[in-house]
Amino acid sequence: MSEPLLVTFNAGSSTVKIGLFALGGQGPRRIGKGVIDFREPPLRFRLIEGPDTFDIALEARPDAALDVVLAEAFRRLSWHFDLDSVVAMGHRIVHGGDRYAGPVLIDDAALAAIEALVPLAPLHQPQGLGLIRAIRRLRPELPQTASFDTAFHRTHADVVRRFAIPRAMHDQGIKRYGFHGLSYRYIAGELARRAPALARGRVVVAHLGSGASLCGLENGVSRDTSMGFSALDGIPMATRCGALDPGVLLHLLAQGGYDAARLEDLLYRRSGLLGVSGISADSRELLDSDRPEAREALDLFCFRIAGEIARLASTLGGLDAVVFTAGIGEHQPSIRAAVASRLAWLGLALDESANAANAVRISRADARVAAFAIPTDEETVIAEDALTVVKLAQPAA
Repeated sequence: MSEPLLVTFNAGSSTVKIGLFALGGQGPRRIGKGVIDFREPPLRFRLIEGPDTFDIALEARPDAALDVVLAEAFRRLSWHFDLDSVVAMGHRIVHGGDRYAGPVLIDDAALAAIEALVPLAPLHQPQGLGLIRAIRRLRPELPQTASFDTAFHRTHADVVRRFAIPRAMHDQGIKRYGFHGLSYRYIAGELARRAPALARGRVVVAHLGSGASLCGLENGVSRDTSMGFSALDGIPMATRCGALDPGVLLHLLAQGGYDAARLEDLLYRRSGLLGVSGISADSRELLDSDRPEAREALDLFCFRIAGEIARLASTLGGLDAVVFTAGIGEHQPSIRAAVASRLAWLGLALDESANAANAVRISRADARVAAFAIPTDEETVIAEDALTVVKLAQPAA
């Protein structure tokens, strides 16, 4: 008899990561990982971990209903995994607002509450909702759970969460929420396992991927983060602007002929590394380029990251360690080195050999501030949450 399985979904703006976990041991054990890529036709489905791997074009069209896309993806996965053994499905949901401080079992009331938060995350929340509804239609017997990116940051002090706007607006929900919380939860746990003494101190984690943010941790608890009301705030990203003087938006609305839709496209899709370089949103391509615009985009990226680390150190009242994670943070030594060079005054100094090798600990032995490159794993957090929530929901024997 096959051991029970749990499936996780991590929906981004243009991809869906699927994790497959076996539940036969002490906790969820990853046995497979796939990605559905919606960025351009034809849709591609890659199984990048498992008993076999593949990279195939799906028959479903990019505009097909998610039911159709998932049904085909499940059919392909069933060649390698016993999907009849799946006992639950867990989702990453970007926004939990002030309502959710932890994972939940998705029932009709939770689904309505998640949908009510769409105005706070109009580009990300609908993807998660769409997956939940599609699975309800395809596998209505399976319990589904939600893990919220914002929940990890509910520990912020009021002074951290507030904007200097009228109090009534804050009370209506216009405040700093923070995102990438599942990644930060995982890194907090991994650092506690690898370097427990440092994990009890003041740590800044830099989640650097196509979406990027930083988080200040004190004894593993979130105290401040670079993203605020939306996933646009903070440092520049692949195609997002990061922090921007709101006067620029007023100027574009009043003088530049922009409306809300055009502003949204500019800020989310045409700015960041892509906007500054005019070449690519991919930092790997910019690192390989000899054009000055590529160098300028990367310099700005690293400059803002270093500045945000210093700001978060101010919130924490000091700095004991920096952790780099996500695609760029884990795999691009030159980005880490450029950030560290701007923070030498804080005591951050990298070991060149360890950094070049993408080692876990990359700081020099004599550095006042330790530095690490630790891979993140949001899907494992989702799986652990789902298992806990489903067990709690089961009636006592």
